[in-house]
Amino acid sequence: MRVYPEQLTRHLSPLHPCYLIFGDDPWLVETTKDHIRLAAKRQGFAERIELIQDTGFHWHELSQEWQAMSLFSSKRLIELVLPQGKPGTEGAATLQSLLQAANPDTLLLIEGPKLSSEQTNSKWFKALDAKGIYLPCATPEGDQFMRWLDSRIKHFQLHLQPDARAMLYALYEGNLLAADQAMQLLQLLSPAKPISAAELSHYFEDQSRFTVFQLTDALLGNRQDSAQHMLAQLNGEGTALPIVLWAVFKELNLLFQLKSDMANGANLNHLWSKHRIWDKRKPLYQAAIQRLSLDQIEAMLAFASQLELNLKQHGREDWTALSHLCLLFDPKAHRQLAHISLD
Repeated sequence: MRVYPEQLTRHLSPLHPCYLIFGDDPWLVETTKDHIRLAAKRQGFAERIELIQDTGFHWHELSQEWQAMSLFSSKRLIELVLPQGKPGTEGAATLQSLLQAANPDTLLLIEGPKLSSEQTNSKWFKALDAKGIYLPCATPEGDQFMRWLDSRIKHFQLHLQPDARAMLYALYEGNLLAADQAMQLLQLLSPAKPISAAELSHYFEDQSRFTVFQLTDALLGNRQDSAQHMLAQLNGEGTALPIVLWAVFKELNLLFQLKSDMANGANLNHLWSKHRIWDKRKPLYQAAIQRLSLDQIEAMLAFASQLELNLKQHGREDWTALSHLCLLFDPKAHRQLAHISLD
């Protein structure tokens, strides 16, 4: 049954045997998966198995996981990625066979790119669609994008004047991920007061004039001299500390996800695609995840969280502490600065 992502919450209790998430919008795909994962966890599907149809994949792996007993819970969520959206002859037969003998203790989530009409009319797809929920994740346009934008403005509890709302629409139509990140930033900067288009323009001009993205690239590449110089420049130009902290936090969260997924055996090429990491930035992330341990990244996230808490609760813009956090992108600094903490 075809259901659009914004209607998903009506189809999560009870859960259906399978969910088919196909589309090319990264924000819609990831948020849709997150909603299903959360609902599954609440309904006892505590264990999650991830499979990807890559060169070394064999379809009997899916059959074995489908029939296996969980070591940790009575219910399991199996996530299968079809990079081309085509399971092939063997895969089509396997999927149809599994769904004919539905296992109430196993939930199947299948992810892939946008499907053609030929693919959605295939025998295997129709069989799964009849048993589960098909969620096409295409980027909304025009009025649909405006409705999505309004729902996210409400979600972040932003107070945008009409000209600011129109500006967001003009800047971000077609890019849900960038729009959502921009609204996260606005929530951090102006959580309560109305925002005009002039103020919106000022925020984004500050963010891009001396780019915080240049700073995060320097941190990922462990170019500490450049990073500390950029940080001093940002401070000297009056850049709001929350903007810089937001950018650093974002990279730390991504590093944590990459490092954790790799520790669990995830395919790196799949991770690049999943997180929409451009080719020119892949060497930066690869260097950072090889250089920093998972424990070190967790310690940096904890430090950043405390820095954010001090900022929100006490209004303390601690650029020295932010400089300390940036130094921790060098693993040697973890030994030298381990005694420093935020009170």
